[in-house]
Amino acid sequence: MERRLRNILVTGGAGFIGSNFIHYLFDKTPFAGRIVNADSLTYCGNLENLADIERRFGSNGTDEKGRYVFCKADICDAALQDKLFADYDIDTVVHFAAESHVDRSIAGPQAFVRTNVEGTFTLLECARRRWTLKDGSMRSDVLFHHISTDEVFGSLGQDGYFTETTAYAPRSPYSASKAASDHLALAWHSTYGLPVTLSNCSNNYGPYQFPEKLIPLMILNIREKKELPVYGDGKNIRDWLFVEDHNSAVWLILNKGRAGQTYNIGGENEWENIRLLRKLIELTAEKLQEKGPPVSAADIEKTIRFVADRPGHDRRYAIDCSKIKKELGWKRSVGFEEGLKKTVAWYIENPAWIRSVKTGSYRNWLEQNYTNR
Repeated sequence: MERRLRNILVTGGAGFIGSNFIHYLFDKTPFAGRIVNADSLTYCGNLENLADIERRFGSNGTDEKGRYVFCKADICDAALQDKLFADYDIDTVVHFAAESHVDRSIAGPQAFVRTNVEGTFTLLECARRRWTLKDGSMRSDVLFHHISTDEVFGSLGQDGYFTETTAYAPRSPYSASKAASDHLALAWHSTYGLPVTLSNCSNNYGPYQFPEKLIPLMILNIREKKELPVYGDGKNIRDWLFVEDHNSAVWLILNKGRAGQTYNIGGENEWENIRLLRKLIELTAEKLQEKGPPVSAADIEKTIRFVADRPGHDRRYAIDCSKIKKELGWKRSVGFEEGLKKTVAWYIENPAWIRSVKTGSYRNWLEQNYTNR
């Protein structure tokens, strides 16, 4: 295995996990190559996430080599993706780009099928065309890493964990589209010999997450003294993973992961939604009163409002990540309370970023999804 890791195409690099991954590579690893960020800048893609990266490593910044390049690109556009592969001699793909919000997939599944299934197919074919040698063999110094989710496995009962061999049982348009993309990626490895690795992660949290997701939505609603909507009885359980720990695992897979293998990345950190919300209330109240008047967590709890559950809402997710720990030596570095405190502080201390993402369309979506329940 002689992977180059010199010219990495990051799809969806302006989104939550993708932008954090780019920060991680430049700031926390010995990576010395170039990153090409291909993102179509839909509602949750935000170039402000990477303004400092552009300033430090972009071709117009202080880095003479221009080690960071942004390209506004639809992953379903085969001609454009072919051009990116050729122009930048791409040897590694880290495929984050995806429609990822379950509620949006229920309201409009077509976009999820297009981006998650057709887009993944387009990228796999571009990689296959570029990386196949004249004799029909496949280059050995390249890698296509596909980012997936634990939601493809369906719902767990009170016991047990998802492993790499758990049968797929997706229950929403989102998870079904991700399951399809997983199967495509591994099929391209088996059929064409494309060097592919795949990872299924649990719920990520941290800076730059678009505030339709649970943790940032609740932090901002607490700050703005709005109601806190909770699906059903609030007892759905999720496994939470700090985004930097996720990206450290991806970096290990790029360097040492075996082609054709899947690696589960979990937080080993299960919380009921309602219990998590109460913890967020406590931490956000503490943060808000550092520079302002006292804030009562008990008063904030009175704003919790239980709303109609989403259709097919999975009850529990939990990941067994022993494989990546044993094979690649990965381990979490951020405890949950520490990670939550960092996340709360980031959202409270970055009001300009919050204003930039809270467009009219975002407010309309929140009204449609929560107020009208």
